[in-house]
Formats: sequence, C-alpha cells, structure tokens
Amino acid sequence: MSPKHDIEFALNGIRQRVTVPATMNTLEMLRDVLGLTGTKYGCGEGECGACTIQVDGVSMNSCLMFAVDCDGRELTTIEGLANDTRADALRASFVEHGAVQCGFCTPGMVMQADHLLHKHPEPDAETIKAGIEGNICRCTGYKKIVDAIACVGCTNK
Repeated sequence: MSPKHDIEFALNGIRQRVTVPATMNTLEMLRDVLGLTGTKYGCGEGECGACTIQVDGVSMNSCLMFAVDCDGRELTTIEGLANDTRADALRASFVEHGAVQCGFCTPGMVMQADHLLHKHPEPDAETIKAGIEGNICRCTGYKKIVDAIACVGCTNK
C-alpha cells in the first residue's frame, strides 16, 4: 500500500488541499479525487496528449506527473479555461473550422493550443504543427485544427 501525502495547490485559480497516494498520477487525482472529467485518459503513456493540462503555465501530460508533484503549484485544466476570452475564441474557432469531430482529443488540443498561443500569439502553420505534435487526433487529419488555431492567432493582432 502506497503512503498518502497531503498536498496543496491552486487548481483553476482555487486553492485545493487533498490527500493522495504517492503513486497516484495527476490525471487520476483530477478525475477520480476532484471530479474534473474534462481532462481525458487516452494512452496513459504521454503519447496522445488527451490529458494535457498546464502546470505553472507550461503544457504537461497529466498522466506522466505524480499528483504529489503538484504540491505548491498552479494547475489549469480545460475547466479552468471556461471564462477565458482567448479560450472562448479558440473553442469557437474549433467549431467554426470543423476541428471537432468525436471531441475526445479536443480538451487536450485546446489546452495545448492555448499554451502555444501564449508563447506565439500569431503562429504560422509550421509553428502550430510543431506546437501540437504531442497531441493525437484520430478524426480530423489536423488541417482543420491547424486552421482553427491559426484563425485565433490572426485575431490576436
């Protein structure tokens, strides 16, 4: 049995205090302990990007991060972007460009795109492709996703 640890962190701007096993990953903590199911379980190996969140402003695969490593940090999930103007524009652009099909990859893709747009407010197609390369979509073929992100980048001028 894994020892349990008390951790404190900010999640979507709200202070949290939880007790988690040392072996629990952040994805499990978000979904199973805190009930935030927007972050998806895809591969569990950091290969698909479905579980993408931002930790201290950096895009991360939550399946690869131990929950205890969240202690003292700032986490943002897809739920945390609910009242964010850029994220609203990003979601609208995904819909407008048909970049959402089954929707399974969408939360992770939006989180990655949000991170990319913070670093590169007006990215070109090559920058977008490089920026989302760790996120897999099995439905759209990526062109619609790249177009959606580029469209938001164009409106950031």
